[in-house]
Amino acid sequence: MKYSGYLALALCAFLSACSSTQTLNDELGLDDDVVIMEPLVIEAPKKVYNASERKVNDLIHTRLDITLDWEKQQLNGQATLELKPYFYATDRLLLDAKGFDIHKVALVTDSGYVDLEYSYDNWILDITLNKKYSRIEKYTLFIDYTAKPNDLPIGGSDAILSDKGLYFINPDSTEFNKPTQLWTQGETESSSCWFPTIDSPNERMTQEIFITVDKDFVTLSNGEHVYSNYNANDTRTDYWKMDQSHAPYLVMLAVGDFVVAHDKWTKSTGEEIPVNYYMERDYADYAYKIFGNTPEMLEFYSNILNFDYPWSKYSQIIVRDYVSGAMENTTAVIHGDFLNTTDRQLLDYDNEDVIAHELFHHWFGDLVTCESWANLPLNESFATYGEYLWIEHKYGKDAADWHAFESMLGYFSESTYKSVDLIRFDYSDKEDMFDSHSYNKGGAILHMLRNVVGDEAFFQGMNTYLIDNQFKDAEVHNLRLAYEKVTGMDLNWFFNQWFLKSGHPVVNIDYYWDELNGNMEVSFEQIQDLESSGLFQVPLFIDVYSNGKAERHEVVLNELQNKFTLACAQKPDWVNVDGDKSVLWQKNDNKPESWYALQYKQGTTLMDRYEALKHLTEEPGAQSLDIVTLALDDPFWRMRRKALDNVLDLDPDMSATHAKVVALTKDEKSLVRADAISTLSYGPYANDHLDVYEGAIKDQSYSVITSGLIGLINVDRERGLAEAKKLESAGDKNLILPIAQLYATSGSKSEHKFFKKHMSSLTEGELYEYVGLYGEFLARQDDATINEGLVDLEKVTRHGQPWWVKFSGYQAMGGLVAVYNQRIQDLKQQVLNAEEINAETATLESLKQDLANAEAQKDKIVNLYDVIRKGEKDPRITSAFED
Repeated sequence: MKYSGYLALALCAFLSACSSTQTLNDELGLDDDVVIMEPLVIEAPKKVYNASERKVNDLIHTRLDITLDWEKQQLNGQATLELKPYFYATDRLLLDAKGFDIHKVALVTDSGYVDLEYSYDNWILDITLNKKYSRIEKYTLFIDYTAKPNDLPIGGSDAILSDKGLYFINPDSTEFNKPTQLWTQGETESSSCWFPTIDSPNERMTQEIFITVDKDFVTLSNGEHVYSNYNANDTRTDYWKMDQSHAPYLVMLAVGDFVVAHDKWTKSTGEEIPVNYYMERDYADYAYKIFGNTPEMLEFYSNILNFDYPWSKYSQIIVRDYVSGAMENTTAVIHGDFLNTTDRQLLDYDNEDVIAHELFHHWFGDLVTCESWANLPLNESFATYGEYLWIEHKYGKDAADWHAFESMLGYFSESTYKSVDLIRFDYSDKEDMFDSHSYNKGGAILHMLRNVVGDEAFFQGMNTYLIDNQFKDAEVHNLRLAYEKVTGMDLNWFFNQWFLKSGHPVVNIDYYWDELNGNMEVSFEQIQDLESSGLFQVPLFIDVYSNGKAERHEVVLNELQNKFTLACAQKPDWVNVDGDKSVLWQKNDNKPESWYALQYKQGTTLMDRYEALKHLTEEPGAQSLDIVTLALDDPFWRMRRKALDNVLDLDPDMSATHAKVVALTKDEKSLVRADAISTLSYGPYANDHLDVYEGAIKDQSYSVITSGLIGLINVDRERGLAEAKKLESAGDKNLILPIAQLYATSGSKSEHKFFKKHMSSLTEGELYEYVGLYGEFLARQDDATINEGLVDLEKVTRHGQPWWVKFSGYQAMGGLVAVYNQRIQDLKQQVLNAEEINAETATLESLKQDLANAEAQKDKIVNLYDVIRKGEKDPRITSAFED
């Protein structure tokens, strides 16, 4: 699973529905000689412990025969399940089956079906078997059912927006510019919303799916497409077979009008693996631009893990209205439609990290699956680190380190309000596990482990973990044991403090040169909350630089205060703590400005340069401008952007930087070009660069075009808006958001029709951003225009889908209320000022009328907002109101 880019909303998700009921051991028909001890009663506060699901019956194989009812948005299914008791004999089977109509439950015998007794509470199908089966006896059940996902209560989380499992998209073709599709989302336990199963990550099964659809639809599922049968009623039945076992939450199905782009990859054994990309027709021509590096990723991961991709095919599909970023369904990954991009859009942003994340899951998550949701980091931390490994391989260490740095910032942001163990059994809801701890922090911890044991041992440890646990479920101790097996080291200290404890080190670092003894003293104090996190043991390198060369010292922090005395032949030029920049910590590094300047010039990592540039721009000193000027030529493009961000603050007349900024308007990276153009347009030479802005409008990059338009508007507003109108009339839908961004800050009432026109032509992710820009635009307009816009905002707020698009309407309306609050405050002050100077009666009355109008307009918006809010049924939105 990969977070969606649209999920960074400051919302607290309401978590409900589609979660299995826990069943007590004494209800499960254990062997007669098994004694269940009475629980010991202890008078102490109860602590939640979410244990791994107990294995009573083992699901071996699932066969599904499926037809779809598009009108009712239901699935009619016949499930044939092969099972056996896991260890203890039993005559009872509990299946997760959420929101079904159950038509028949029967035992499959050689002579036919034998009906079985069962009870059903809309969540758990409780079946009484015809006898008590032992662990060496298999039995087969037949269940005829109808799945009704839209009848389920609304649930979900920040990472997985809905948990109804099965989704019909535009089933009646009434939504403009949206294809008809069906797709599934099984994680965490929502596969049981469309077929009966044991919906737990520590269950594994093989599967067959027979899906009957309109003959013009394309289908995708796990495993191999065996054959298709064309039926007499213009339908087709596709047979998909998955003969390698995997967890039920990884089962997937997708149906729609897709174009398949074919690719391939060859294993080390010579076996050719089909690699396919399922695309909407409008984006089919860009399939290889979006996914074309997939075969190279397969080769790279197989080599670095010394473990070939273990599955029979690899397909990726992009669907509409997806409820998460992407999902690693075995052999058939689903991506949200944010991946629907053109070659021009890819100049500015790609999503290779998402593509890499889901592929790496096919080893870590699909081949070896977390035993329980408490152990989710075994899936997500590795997939997150898989992003780093791919970027490091393909684009270099600077790019990988930047990606890791941004990921680390995500964790630090979350840590300000949430501090939990990485592996945690006390979560309130399993959805809570999908956070920046499991993803971002976990990826950073794996990077530290790599530095602790070394590259060779790190990758051999991953290989050992995979070999020892392939096609099984695992817990964090399996990972530790694999690394101890490889290295011969006791790694409990590392796993205990990073995987099984919360928090991270926060340190003060001080330096003292002992001239008398020729020693550099480096002192550390850990100042994190010791009660919740305790002390950390932190091995790291301290590099002492003299004459441009570094002497490395290996030290270990393990006390509240540590002081290390480093012998030096001469006074060092500067000292670099954590020379590899691999430690997950927050630090107050009390070194002088001159050291930071040398750190930028002599440091060996991207983060050396970034830390230096950040410090020298946030705390400007004598050398700050020199370093910013150097950074405009930094070899890594994101550092060039960082430098551009600070040019006008440190060099307002651009006497030192103008020529370099002009040169960067031709940078190979489109986002650098865009930032350089923007910097020029707000600088003292803005009027001298009309040719740059005009050229930018003809660029292939949408970001560069946007900067060019802003540049023109800053110099000649009417000319800039005229150019925007030309681009608007060109009809390129990918220019809608750039033009909306321009109109939001510079447009007048005449641009209102642009915003109204495009409300129904955007994808969900685009619409979320667009509504925000629409709100900004309205905030600058008169009351009449705002009232017209409220009609659109009301429609989004009442009926927007998915829920976070609806929430964008609430945000935009709230923004308008804030605007009127400010207007009212300003007008009240103006009235007071007019009264104090005995202004003319007409002037005073005019101000009072403006104030009354503003108050009435505010009340109108507040009343509308309150009416919509009171009728809001989505618990994820109502919980945000409560917060």
